[in-house]
Amino acid sequence: MSMIFFACVVRVRDGLPLSASTDFYHTQDFLEWRRRLKSLALRLAQYPGRGSAEGRDFSIHFSSFGDVACMAICSCQCPATMAFCFLETLWWEFTASYDTTCIGLASRPYAFLEFDNIIQKVKWHFNYVSSSQMESSLEKIQEELKLQPPVVLTLEDTDVANGVMNGHTPMHLEPAPNFRMEPVTALGILSLILNIMCAALNLIRGVHLAEHSLQVAHEEIGNVLAFLVPFVACIFQCYLYLFYSPARTMKVVLMLLFICLGNMYLHGLRNLWQILFHIGVAFLSSYQILTRQLQEKQSDYGV
Repeated sequence: MSMIFFACVVRVRDGLPLSASTDFYHTQDFLEWRRRLKSLALRLAQYPGRGSAEGRDFSIHFSSFGDVACMAICSCQCPATMAFCFLETLWWEFTASYDTTCIGLASRPYAFLEFDNIIQKVKWHFNYVSSSQMESSLEKIQEELKLQPPVVLTLEDTDVANGVMNGHTPMHLEPAPNFRMEPVTALGILSLILNIMCAALNLIRGVHLAEHSLQVAHEEIGNVLAFLVPFVACIFQCYLYLFYSPARTMKVVLMLLFICLGNMYLHGLRNLWQILFHIGVAFLSSYQILTRQLQEKQSDYGV
C-alpha cells in the first residue's frame, strides 16, 4: 500500500523547488495539501530541521539541513519514523548528486528535475519494501525523534496567504544546525603545517621586497603582489580545510590558481625546486580540503 504520495526538494532560504516527484494524484483534497506544502516551503527557514502537519487524510513532513530541505505528503497511516527516514535518505541522495554551488546558483524552479528518477526509486522503496529490511535505519531515526521530537504544526500554520500567517505569530527560531566535518587526518595536519610554512615564507619575502621596492624602484610592485597574494591564498586554504564553507570547490580552485600563477610569476626570484615545492603544497592542501567531507552521520541532524 502506497503511503508516501508526493515528495520534493526545496531550497530553504527562499523555498525554491529544486526537484519533485511526478504527481499522479489529482483529487481536490490532495491538491489542497500541495498548496499547503508550497506555502510551508516558503517559510522553512523559520522552523527547526524536522516538522509535521497532520490532517484527516494526509500529513506533511519536512526535514531540512543546511540550505536543502526535503518535504513529503504522506497518508495519515504512514508512521512518522518511516516518513523522516525517507526524507533523510532523499536528502543524502540529493546532496551527493549536486554541490552547494549548483544549488545556490539555481534561479528557476525545478532546475534539477532529472532528480525525479531518484525520488521515484526511493519513494517506491519505502512504499513497497518491507520495513524489516530497513529496521536499522528506522531504529536510528526513532531514537533521534525521541531525543529531539519534530515540531508539530497545525493546519492553520500551513494555511498561509502571501507568505504571512493568518493572525499567528511566527514560531520561535531555533539556531541553525552546525556543519560538522570529518575528523582531521595526519596528512591533513601535515598539509596545514606546510601551508603555514609557505604562507610565512611568502609574507617574509613580500614584506622585505616591499620595503626594498619603496626605496629603489616601483617596478617591483608586481613581485610584491606575487608574494602577498599566495600568502593570503595559503591562509584561506587553511581556513577551508578546518571549516565548512559553501561553494568550497570553486574557492579551492581559485586559491590554487592564485598560488600557481603567483609562483610562476616569481620565476627568477625563486628556483625551480622552490616553485615546485609551493605548488606541490598547494595541490596537497586542495586535495585534503576536497576529500574532507561533512560527517555521514550527524548527531544533530534535523535539529
